[in-house]
Amino acid sequence: MRADGKRLKHTDPMYTVAAYIMDKRYDAMNMITLDIPVDPIQSYINEKRKQGIIMSHMDVIIAAYLRTAASYPALNRFVVNRKVYTRNEFCIAMVVLKPGDMNQETMSKMYFSPDYTIFQVHDTIEKYVTENREAPEKNGTEKIIKFLLSFPGVLPIGVGIFKFMDKHGLLPKSIIDASPFHSSMVVSNLASIRTNHIYHHCYEFGTTSLVLTMGNLREVAKRKGDDIVFERCIPIGLVMDERICSGAYFSMAFRELKKYLKNPKLLETPPEKVLTDPEL
Repeated sequence: MRADGKRLKHTDPMYTVAAYIMDKRYDAMNMITLDIPVDPIQSYINEKRKQGIIMSHMDVIIAAYLRTAASYPALNRFVVNRKVYTRNEFCIAMVVLKPGDMNQETMSKMYFSPDYTIFQVHDTIEKYVTENREAPEKNGTEKIIKFLLSFPGVLPIGVGIFKFMDKHGLLPKSIIDASPFHSSMVVSNLASIRTNHIYHHCYEFGTTSLVLTMGNLREVAKRKGDDIVFERCIPIGLVMDERICSGAYFSMAFRELKKYLKNPKLLETPPEKVLTDPEL
C-alpha cells in the first residue's frame, strides 16, 4: 500500500500487460493539442471582473479539468513499478516564477477537492502563487533541494534512495507531499512568458500521468458553412501516460473538458455527483 494511492488489482488485462511492456512512463506517452476557443472564456473573465472577481485563463482551465476528473476519475490514476494505482488525493503541480528574475522559478503543488467550484479553485491558485512568490524558500520542494545540495555527495545518493523507495512504495508521505513529481497533473502557462505550447514529458520519477501546457493565442481555421473563418484559440499541449486508461476514455474526458471551457458558468456550482474509480 502506497501512502498516496490504492493499487488496482482488477484493471483491464490489456493495461496490466501494457505496464510490463512499457515499464517506463516516457515510453507510454501520448500527445495531443486541444485548441480551445478563447472568446467564451474571455467573456466569462470579463463578466467576473465587473463583479470584482479577478479570474484568469488558468483558473478556468484548471477548474474545468478538475470538474472533468470528478466524472472521469481514472484520469487520477498512476503507474509505478508496473502496478496501476488510483490516487487518494487530487493535486496539481505548477511552476511559479520568482519575483524580479525570469530565470528563477520554483515549483510545488496545490490540493483540490473534486467538488470544488471555480471560485474555490481560484482562491486555491491565488494563495499558492502568492505564497510561492513571496516566500519560495518555505515550500517543501525548495527545502528538499537545499538539503540535497547542502553536503558534498548527498545529491546522487539521496536521489537514488528516493527513487528506490518510491518504486517500492516506501517513500514517506512527508516527502510525497513536498514533491511536485507526485501529482495528478503538472501545469505550465507558457503564454505568461510569451511562448508557444509544448509537449512536456511526463517525469519518470514520481507519479504524474498528465502534463498540460498553455501557449500563445493563435488563430485556427474552421469551416462555417461554405466559408473558412479563423477562431482565436488557446492551444493546450497535453501529454498522457496511456497506461492509466483507454484512448476512448481520454477522448470522452476531453469532450467533457471542452464543454466546461465553452460554458464556464457550469463550474460555479458543485458537481451533482463525484464518481470514484470504476475499478474500485
